[in-house]
Amino acid sequence: MKITKDSKFHLTYCSNIHPGESWLEVFANLEKYIPELKSRLSPNEPFGIGLRLADIAAKQLLESNNLPQFKTWLTQQDLYVFTLNGFPYGGFHRQVVKDQVYAPDWSTQERVNYTLNLAHILAVLLPKELDGGISTLPLSYKPWWKKDQETFEIVLKNSCLNIASVVVEMIRIREKTGKILHIDLEPEPDGLIENTSEVIDFYQNWLLPIGGNELSKQLNIEQNLAETKLLEHVRVCYDTCHFSVEYEEPQSVFARLQSAGIKIGKVQISAAIKVKIPAEAEKRNLIVERLSPFAESTYLHQVIERRSDGTLHHYPDLITALPHLEQSIAEEWRTHFHVPIFIHDYQILQSTQDDIVTVLHLLQKNNACSHLEIETYTWDVLPSEMKIDLLNSIQREYEWTLKEFIVN
Repeated sequence: MKITKDSKFHLTYCSNIHPGESWLEVFANLEKYIPELKSRLSPNEPFGIGLRLADIAAKQLLESNNLPQFKTWLTQQDLYVFTLNGFPYGGFHRQVVKDQVYAPDWSTQERVNYTLNLAHILAVLLPKELDGGISTLPLSYKPWWKKDQETFEIVLKNSCLNIASVVVEMIRIREKTGKILHIDLEPEPDGLIENTSEVIDFYQNWLLPIGGNELSKQLNIEQNLAETKLLEHVRVCYDTCHFSVEYEEPQSVFARLQSAGIKIGKVQISAAIKVKIPAEAEKRNLIVERLSPFAESTYLHQVIERRSDGTLHHYPDLITALPHLEQSIAEEWRTHFHVPIFIHDYQILQSTQDDIVTVLHLLQKNNACSHLEIETYTWDVLPSEMKIDLLNSIQREYEWTLKEFIVN
């Protein structure tokens, strides 16, 4: 949906909040939730969908007459799809996901094939007047490779070559349909690219020279033109939770990416958990007690602590971090756990909601991005006292976002 009728900003929520990996399961959730949400939030205007498709669902949607039938349903319901979540390849709910959410990574052909399927789906569904993004993982999972520099560099190189091969197909789609598609790399803690400096380094030292050379050869064009095309079709997915966990200021991130010529393809609206670390042992014990329900077994919940000298220390998961809190020399902890965006305080814990407000304000001052997607995929694993009815929860997230956007 548009933020306002005449707005350039399109707002949706990511359907990865709903369990289901097959196309039948995905479509059942869309039928259950989307028409009702539209009637509540956008009864008289088209309503956008942020569609998450696992590999199996993407393959099934491309079979038989499924995609034309889905497109017909969208038209009948006054709905449209403008962004896909292509980060999780396989199962994402009610099973142990953890670091396997990064597999297969961008060094593999499986990731290429999956993303190509998503591109062909989006090319059919995307309205002609919009560009369309496919958010994807930040290449790979850093702990898998960081101890072996040679392998680390091979993964980076192969990722560039594979991304270039997808861009070739996106360029062909544009030539045939006039529709602009882009891959949106999503930095997050412990991703192979996890912060602004690593994103810029990847573009400048890997993607543009290596991917540009590959694109130049495949399309028989000059290197400079190939690099320009890469910058058009390979963008960044700015997840507000992820950059907050990295303690990055939105203004700085936007400015640095713009200076490097890197576009933001999608902003994912999400909030992390943050907490100031007191000196008193008794108060620290209370924090451990309050954080413990969030240390669940499905997803990785990376923790980054900031110390008094400004240095950052990483823990791979909240489960492994909690035993260190009592003796930690940190001033603050931030945890990669997507909590409902309409709540700022959780007793002694807080969220990074303020960064979302800052981002919404920034977007209205520049043309950095027009695609906004609410992404609180953790509803199933939230502590019970934080859960309300799912439909009402999604509605409240929309209403909070719309209110903050209009206020700003």
